[in-house]
Amino acid sequence: MRSATVLKMQPLAVPWIEEIFREHHQLVYRTACVITGSPDDAEDVLQTIFLRLLARGVPPNLKDPKAYFYSAAVKASLNVLRARRRHVLTADSDVFEAPLRSGNSEIDHLLRAQLYQAIQSLSPRTVEILMLRYVEDLPEPQIAKMLGRSRGTVAVTLFRALARLRKLLRTNPSGENV
Repeated sequence: MRSATVLKMQPLAVPWIEEIFREHHQLVYRTACVITGSPDDAEDVLQTIFLRLLARGVPPNLKDPKAYFYSAAVKASLNVLRARRRHVLTADSDVFEAPLRSGNSEIDHLLRAQLYQAIQSLSPRTVEILMLRYVEDLPEPQIAKMLGRSRGTVAVTLFRALARLRKLLRTNPSGENV
């Protein structure tokens, strides 16, 4: 019988990462969960962002950490959605062949999937502004200040994003208007 080698784990000698994590992990997780619609994907986004910081080895010099982490969470979440779209799960192929039932939960699921697909087509900055306004419920002036944009830019971005989402959600995947 072979003896197992036991590795002793040293605590991380990077106290700044623990402090930054405690302050911002909920914001990153919540943002990622809303965008991806999946707690598992949100955990992956959270880990990815903080592991990248840890890999740098030095604390980031951030003027506005909340804006930085929010932006990072939006971008990483959109990357997860894009990666998800590229991977076809063959184990679930029978779902596509089954006829649709008239239950509300299936319709909700389809609408949610269509919304996530529509969000993927928007730029990360646009998704970030939408999330800050409609998920975080921040007013336009506060969003503008947080992102270093003018209030007019934020308002126009919101208007155009909502118009684009309406258009994308009215068109079903086969291309016909609903």
